[in-house]
Amino acid sequence: MRSATATIRSTALRANLAQLRRLSQGAKVVAVVKADGYGHGLERVARILADADAFGVAAIADGQRLRAAGHQQRIIVLSGPDEAADLAELRRLRLDAVIHHDSQLAWLAADRDPRPLRVWLKIDTGMHRLGFAPERVREVYERLQAMPSVERDVVFMTHFAASDEFDNAVTAEQIARFEAATQGLPGPRCLANSAGVLGWPAARGDWVRTGGLLYGLSVVAGKSGHDLGFAPVMSLSTRLIAINRLRRGERVGYAGTWECPEDMDVGVIAIGYGDGYPRSAAPGTPVLLGGRRLPLIGRVSMDLATIDLREAPDARVGDRVLLWGDELPVEEIAERAGTIAYDLTCGMTKRVLFVED
Repeated sequence: MRSATATIRSTALRANLAQLRRLSQGAKVVAVVKADGYGHGLERVARILADADAFGVAAIADGQRLRAAGHQQRIIVLSGPDEAADLAELRRLRLDAVIHHDSQLAWLAADRDPRPLRVWLKIDTGMHRLGFAPERVREVYERLQAMPSVERDVVFMTHFAASDEFDNAVTAEQIARFEAATQGLPGPRCLANSAGVLGWPAARGDWVRTGGLLYGLSVVAGKSGHDLGFAPVMSLSTRLIAINRLRRGERVGYAGTWECPEDMDVGVIAIGYGDGYPRSAAPGTPVLLGGRRLPLIGRVSMDLATIDLREAPDARVGDRVLLWGDELPVEEIAERAGTIAYDLTCGMTKRVLFVED
């Protein structure tokens, strides 16, 4: 059996949700479970977070999976329908739809299904990705209110571009635009993402949408989830499958990019980019073996990676090796690989064994 194992800590996931509730000060929590629960497993995460107020997903197919698993909460499709035919499936599954574009308004206006659809109206306050311009919000809201195919209780939402930078005035400007655009219009408000919950109290509103912090992943550059008061949910480990004695000057791995500075033991571990471990992880990226930090050497290949065992003379074939987890922040590995922690947890492949702790 392949040794690469991702362990999901259910207690950490629940504790992170509880911490987000405390920080949100009464706002309802949308647990964002898109991208297969940020790589942690959609159904697994939803089961562990069964008391979340709602789930946020990127696709109707995720809503299908959650309903099939028995979840009855509100499920918000964060980019709404992709075509007019999606409206019937949204209703069948009782999914909320984020409406952000005129094409979606046209589909709703032409829809003759008598069952009202729950709608979130997305406002582009500065992200410039999805959403209606602030000056159009009242017009769009009134159009939605006039449609028998739409429930009256529309939720207003936006998305922040730089909420992870607590001294950046952009977020305060976005909040002000949102407040001006929705002034006098009835309905719940939803502004804050994970970083918004941490750093922008004025953005908490009636709902918050939390993704990264649920999984113990940092949403602030230069910090780990631990640093922000959240516990990492995923740990990735494998086993040492070979120890080779190499002479000074011998080269390791594809293209021989790493040269042994002395006679030394080199360990081979069963992890590679075929499992989702980043090929871009630079030599020196740490792993943990027996509580000791040891550096990667050579290039990460599809199935294997190599480590310097000079500081672990007692290492043995079969020893467990931690790639990231509670004692080795995934954010540190991501920085060494030139990416972010989200990319690493979302990148786990099907051949990694998932277990729940």
